[in-house]
Amino acid sequence: MSPRILVTGSSGFIGGHVVAALRESGGVTPSRVRLLLRDPARVPAGGGLADGAPAVDVVRADLAEPATLRGVFDGIDVVLHCASYVGDDERRTETVNGHGTRALVEEATRAGVARVVYVSTAAVYGRGPFTDAPVGGLAHAPASPTSRSRAAAERHVLDAGGVVLRPHLVFGAGDRWVVPGLAALMGVLSAGLKDCTARHSVVDVRALGRAVVAAGLSERELAGAHHVNHPDPVEGSQLLDTVADRLGLCLPGAPLDVDEARTRFAGKPRVLHHLGMLAVDHWFTDGGFWARVGADPGVGFARGLAQQAVWYRKFLDR
Repeated sequence: MSPRILVTGSSGFIGGHVVAALRESGGVTPSRVRLLLRDPARVPAGGGLADGAPAVDVVRADLAEPATLRGVFDGIDVVLHCASYVGDDERRTETVNGHGTRALVEEATRAGVARVVYVSTAAVYGRGPFTDAPVGGLAHAPASPTSRSRAAAERHVLDAGGVVLRPHLVFGAGDRWVVPGLAALMGVLSAGLKDCTARHSVVDVRALGRAVVAAGLSERELAGAHHVNHPDPVEGSQLLDTVADRLGLCLPGAPLDVDEARTRFAGKPRVLHHLGMLAVDHWFTDGGFWARVGADPGVGFARGLAQQAVWYRKFLDR
C-alpha cells in the first residue's frame, strides 16, 4: 500500500508542481494524499491527482496559527513541506517560516510521521561566491530576513532527522522572481551582459517537483541537506541571452560588461545588487542526489525555458 502523504503549500509555485509530480508518478493512490491549505478554496488545478476529480482530502491549517495544525498529521507517513512566506513583512516571515515550521515538525513528530521533506533555498548560504560547492562544505550565512527564517526552518527539520532540499534558481511556470527578475534587469539596462562568466545553478520547477516526491518516497536513508539543481550550471551572460531570446525581448543597447553596467547604474542599488549576484559563482554540486532518489534532473535551462516560454510571455504581458 502506498504511503499517506501530506503536502503543504500546494497552491503555491513549487507545491503546485509537487502535486503535479504526485499525479504523474502513478505510484501514489489519490485517496492517500492530503493537501494542507491556509485557504481550502484555493485547491490547485488537478489537486485531486486524477483528471476531473476534486482533491480527496483537503485540510485547513495555517503555519502562522500553530493550534490549527493539531491532528492534521495523524495517519500521515510523509510530509512534503513546500509552504513558505516570501515578502516584505519581516515579522510574518519569521512567524510562518521559522516558528511555523517548528510547530509543523513538532506535530509531525507527535503523530509519528516517518519523513519530513522541506523545500528550502541555497540563499541560506548568503552572497557567495560558491564554486562547485558541496552541501557539506558550506555554513549558513543568510543575508536577508527571508533566508534567515528559512535557515531557522531548516534547523527544526534537520534536528528532527528530516530531509532538506536546497535549490538555487528555480524557473518554470509560476515563477514570479527568477526569469521575470532577469527580464526586468535587462529592461533597465536596455541591453544584455557580455563576458559575465560566473556560473549559476538552476533547476526547472517540474524537475524540482519530481525530486521532492522522489525524496519523500525513497527507501534510502536521506536525512540531512541536499542540493537540488540541474547538473550543468549556466553562465550569467548565457542566462540573460537565453531569457532575451526565448521571450523575444527587444534590447536596443549593445551588450555591456559588468563593470560598465555598474558604472552606468551607480545610483541604483537594486540594479547593483542583481549585478553583484550575477557576477559571482553560485554553483552548487548535487553530490549524486538525483541518482540516489532515481529522479530526472530535467532538460536544462535553455530547453526548459523554451518549453515554458508561453507562460512567461503571458505573465510579463500582464
